[in-house]
Amino acid sequence: MAASQAQLDKMQQRQNYRNVWHTDLMSTIVADTPYCCFSFFCGPCVSYLLRKRALYNDMSRYTCCAGYMPCSGKCGESKCPELCLCTEVFLCFGNSVASTRFLLQDEFNIQTTQCDNCIIGFMFCLQQLACICSIVACLVGNEELSDASQALNCLADMVYCTVCACMQTQHKVEMDKRDGKFGPQPMTVPPAQQMSRFDQPYPPNVGHGQPPPYGGYPPGPPPPAAYPPPGYPAPGYQR
Repeated sequence: MAASQAQLDKMQQRQNYRNVWHTDLMSTIVADTPYCCFSFFCGPCVSYLLRKRALYNDMSRYTCCAGYMPCSGKCGESKCPELCLCTEVFLCFGNSVASTRFLLQDEFNIQTTQCDNCIIGFMFCLQQLACICSIVACLVGNEELSDASQALNCLADMVYCTVCACMQTQHKVEMDKRDGKFGPQPMTVPPAQQMSRFDQPYPPNVGHGQPPPYGGYPPGPPPPAAYPPPGYPAPGYQR
């Protein structure tokens, strides 16, 4: 019960994050078309690569579902993290994508826009509707209803695969930004204690701080103080 409440609190805190994704879901196909296609046709492989990259290629940091699920830390991850990650991305693909997303959001203080939330919500609603229609068609036994249910299931699966591919491309572009591919200064690996979890309500603002000054250059040194200070006579002055 306490873990569920912590998850709800964390979801509420994500709504107050200050930063946004480098590209939204609608723009991912344009931002990186080849990777989006790769994510569509080989989603589990991409999920494996992105989770490992999100952990800075340090698999000693790996926890099943990034620590956001009840099974996290109970699957022997410390003994064979690569095998556990392979099992996660193939058997729990949706959770693996969502966990990587939460990991990046909490680390970089990123909120999801309303448009992205609507797309993800539509995907979930379509999945639920397809499931309900399948159950009704099974109970009624109507052939036409069964055909309509199968068509709706195909549509729901297509939307699911498309949205997951766009989400993974969004994660990849964000990590490109993190690693300095859009700027001159790549980020360093943060200490393990800075990785945000339920017990850290406000994550560090790593790599997404205040915007740089105009032109991207650091501010110059402060101007020298006036000499002599106001109210004091100049040197050599005789009253």
